[in-house]
Amino acid sequence: MMSMEQRCWFVRKVIYWRAAASTAWAVLLLPPTTAVFVILCKFSLLHPIQAISECLSLLTSINGIFTFILLSGVILIIGFLNLKYYTVIPAIACSKIALLGHLLHPRHFVNSLVHCIMGTIMAWCCVVTIGFRYETLTHPCMQNEGYPQMCLNEYHLILLLAGAFAGLCHSMLGVIHSMNYVPFHTVQQYKYLRFKGALPLVVKCSITQALYFVRNYIVLYFFLGDIPRAWTCSTLNLQLNSSVHPLDSLAGLLDLTLLYHLWISATFIFFTWNITLLLFRIFVTEVFSFPVQSSFTEDARQCLPKVLAEKEPMILKFLALQDLALLSQHSPSRRLEVFSLSQPGGHPHNWKAISNECLSLLADLTQRLVAYHDTVATNGRAKSMSSGSEQNTSSETSAVGIEELMSPRPTPLMKTPASVFARSIAGGPHSPMTVPFTPDLDSPFASPVLRHLAAPVEQCSPWYGSVQSPHVMRRGPKLWSTSTDLVNGSPPASPASVPSAKQEPTKPSFLTQFLQNRKEQLPEASSQALFADSQAHIWALEGLSYLVQASFTEDHFGVVQTTLPSILNCLLALQEVVDRHFKLPHASSKPTRSTSSMGDATYKTLRFALRATLKTAIYRITTTFGDHLNTVQLSAEHRKRLQQFLEYKE
Repeated sequence: MMSMEQRCWFVRKVIYWRAAASTAWAVLLLPPTTAVFVILCKFSLLHPIQAISECLSLLTSINGIFTFILLSGVILIIGFLNLKYYTVIPAIACSKIALLGHLLHPRHFVNSLVHCIMGTIMAWCCVVTIGFRYETLTHPCMQNEGYPQMCLNEYHLILLLAGAFAGLCHSMLGVIHSMNYVPFHTVQQYKYLRFKGALPLVVKCSITQALYFVRNYIVLYFFLGDIPRAWTCSTLNLQLNSSVHPLDSLAGLLDLTLLYHLWISATFIFFTWNITLLLFRIFVTEVFSFPVQSSFTEDARQCLPKVLAEKEPMILKFLALQDLALLSQHSPSRRLEVFSLSQPGGHPHNWKAISNECLSLLADLTQRLVAYHDTVATNGRAKSMSSGSEQNTSSETSAVGIEELMSPRPTPLMKTPASVFARSIAGGPHSPMTVPFTPDLDSPFASPVLRHLAAPVEQCSPWYGSVQSPHVMRRGPKLWSTSTDLVNGSPPASPASVPSAKQEPTKPSFLTQFLQNRKEQLPEASSQALFADSQAHIWALEGLSYLVQASFTEDHFGVVQTTLPSILNCLLALQEVVDRHFKLPHASSKPTRSTSSMGDATYKTLRFALRATLKTAIYRITTTFGDHLNTVQLSAEHRKRLQQFLEYKE
């Protein structure tokens, strides 16, 4: 493997420059954005010409230039945070407790603190721009004693606190909606067209986010506004103006002008940060073309076969797989380099390295799915046994043996022992492409059906005589049969034959119920975490299938034919476990898309894209080779499934 210094060549020469270019464009877009903000703050329908002249004089004044310099510094820091915290594989919280852990993580705490400071600086710039009653923190006032004193300008304070709260909200939403996730677009466009198409969405998200922010902020300030106000007065030795209503009251907060300035300032802050994030995503995910082979030894580490084998950084691997998918579709000359033989020796090193890496990725996903299904089945059986009477070790062992004999005969892939995948679950080295998941007894696949089936059913229960899913009924004898029923050789008793026990269960405490509800896994979260990195597998499927299709006419040396059985076996095995996964509860339900946040939710539907790409890849191969595939060595189960593709029955 390459050293760390060699692996970071791409970060130094490509990613850093792309991030710098995106930040530079965000700074260049700052003057027109600031001009629009100034016009919206100072425009008057009664005196339009005077308002425009005031806006121009403000933008060209010393204060305007100093404000622009401060805003540029904020953009630079936000761009650095985007570079520091971005990821191509989102971190999905499978439960509310896990989400709370992400929010309270020290790394996120530092990010939130910096956003709060940047929000306060931008709010001060907004205050200086708006002027009028917001311009200064203090102002002279007359008290009952009759001599002037310095009083606190609460309008200035409320906008500064609004900037800090905006930074906190933006940082928390970034964790909840995975805004640091950098998605790759399937349709390749120029950077300008992507920016132009996404600009209306950024404006809409910023406006909507600012509206929710104002609602939450005025409620928070209404209850807790006296705390920062009293602290500021005591620290700066200021007085409160008794002739002005305090802003933590209904009379103070129901000021339409104040609400408008809060909303327009929050919109300006969110829009500036969202534009910076959008430009970073566009520049970082731009297509990068890797050479397939090089004549110079020092450039060999930058070639596509070598880059595909790298594990870090992940952005490098994803861009390499993206380049492979585009190469296989649109570049005949580069495809010939993939099919070429080495000189001297005549070995297909390029094709072997590329195909092995793609097959390794797909096999890894297959093993994860198999291990996940085994875990779900084990959880269902353990749930049932824990709810019944305790059994000794010998009866459990005999029950498992009888259960395996009575279960349907699985496919050759399903015969793989679970110990093969033990290292991918616990104790062994994890693949960087593997997203960790922690299914437990409270997984969404065991709720609510598993809990109701595991417990005794009363006749008055709404679950009596009803089945939620046909898959649950079909897999019931395997997943939830007790060892006593299996040893006796009799099927489990129906709910009608089980007498309802009149026992008063002990009610758990409120804290126990609260923690249990938060510990339960969120719907679809386990499935989303399982397929969080499936964009890489989608590109691997496209690259392999298109290269195999092109080899029918372009592979003059027959290098692809030697690995065609392995490719078909891998694709058909993955197709089998993917179909099995979509029979589980919550796996086939599509999440709703939120348009009020800049967080990209494409990772939530990657499993559907993977299933469609996998089926398309197999059809692409079968339609190209046709009946020639009958001579390929496959297992009986895989040949039967392949025949369905050949007959267009899948």
